Amino acid sequence: MSAVGIVAAAGSGSRLGADRPKALVELAGRPLVAWAVDTLLAGGVGEVVVVVPAAEREAFAAVLPGGVRLVDGGATRTASVRAGLAAAGTAADAVLVHDAARPLTPPDVVARVLAALAAGAPAVVPVLPVVDTTVVVDAAGTVTEAVPRGPLRRVQTPQGFHRAVLVAAYAALDDAAELTDDAAVVRADGIPVATVAGDERAAKVTVAHDLRIAEVLAAVPLGSS
Repeated sequence: MSAVGIVAAAGSGSRLGADRPKALVELAGRPLVAWAVDTLLAGGVGEVVVVVPAAEREAFAAVLPGGVRLVDGGATRTASVRAGLAAAGTAADAVLVHDAARPLTPPDVVARVLAALAAGAPAVVPVLPVVDTTVVVDAAGTVTEAVPRGPLRRVQTPQGFHRAVLVAAYAALDDAAELTDDAAVVRADGIPVATVAGDERAAKVTVAHDLRIAEVLAAVPLGSS
């Protein structure tokens, strides 16, 4: 199955306390976006489109391989993925959407997503179980109930889709809609979303503390205990 990857990399680095787009912040001497692109390619994706802030195209081009296509992002993540999807073309059978903010995602996760798509799933997301007690609170912050953890999962990226499924789902989505991820877009179009095992190393880098943890993990060879 041929696949194209879209890396969402148009976000700011404000919550990270950075003076540049988050995807250009360095982890172990390399920008986050470079890690994300390498993960997709190593996992079996044939080509990659990176959605970037329009004003930073040159900075991204300077740190990415020449074969990577750069596309200007939109005001929201949904708008940015729309732009990446339009640029991805129609040649690939599948589309994987990945966050530049998940730099240490192992290539094995990408391979599992691709395998599930090849086996017939129209949409696939990597997930991890919820291990903490999870509760619902009211407006005052008082716990009103505990949510059973058994059926709950934490969703990661890359999220994979048959290309036609994702294209149709975005076409059906209102232009003003802003959903949290691409699985929500296809679910809004009535498409079932399958799951595969995620990985703790695929944690999202959002704040400075996350980056410090990623620095520690990046120093540990993949597969080490």
